[in-house]
Amino acid sequence: MEIRKSASQVSLGIIGLGAFGRLMAEHLAPHLTVLAHDPHPPEIVPAGVTMVPLREACRCDLVVIAVPLAALAHVCREMAPLLMPGTLVVDVCSTKVEASAAMRAELPPYVDLVASHPMFGPQSILAGTRGLKLVLCPLRGRRAGRLAAFLRKHFGLKILIATPDEHDREAAFTQGLTHLIAHALLRMDELPGRITTRSFDLLKQAVDMVRHDAPGVRQAIESNPYAAHARGLFLAELDAIRGELGGGPACK
Repeated sequence: MEIRKSASQVSLGIIGLGAFGRLMAEHLAPHLTVLAHDPHPPEIVPAGVTMVPLREACRCDLVVIAVPLAALAHVCREMAPLLMPGTLVVDVCSTKVEASAAMRAELPPYVDLVASHPMFGPQSILAGTRGLKLVLCPLRGRRAGRLAAFLRKHFGLKILIATPDEHDREAAFTQGLTHLIAHALLRMDELPGRITTRSFDLLKQAVDMVRHDAPGVRQAIESNPYAAHARGLFLAELDAIRGELGGGPACK
């Protein structure tokens, strides 16, 4: 993002117009010039967004890659020869160690890099963006601060700065375990809806958020290098509690 440009003059290229790419496009189009590329474009394009070839999207001031983690390295290789010197490239994958490594390896040294993880999605953003958290991991260049300032000013987001490793260590618990519990409850046939506590209602909200996850979200969360450790600790405690209650082990 060029500091001498006003926000309305900054061009944003979004690579991937799936659930989160579309969400970004809808919220950013009133503030930036938004171009989007997707090999399988949606039938209805968000207002203010122009669908363009990959080359044109890569020539923007700011390029956000909104594709599944499994596709990130391939997409970066396609983008690499098309990017302009000085472009700021950002990803939005759920895990940052692997995503950051892919961007560093595949994208040219003359572009700036920031790995990011919005800690919200289409369901949690329904009440508005103010106060929601977004993690930024500066990888190359010095423009993460300007990006953070823009997001605070226009959306009221709470910006957290972390290294990719710090992000993944914490998210393995805060995101990984939340999704694990919600998926377990989702698989239970009958959850009461009448005689409930506030805490149970909050659990049901988590279940509803997982229910509407975009394809690949769970896989991306489980690809966190610390996810297995967090899950193992949690399941071990469930085993201990089950033993205290006089039952057999909860898991093997």
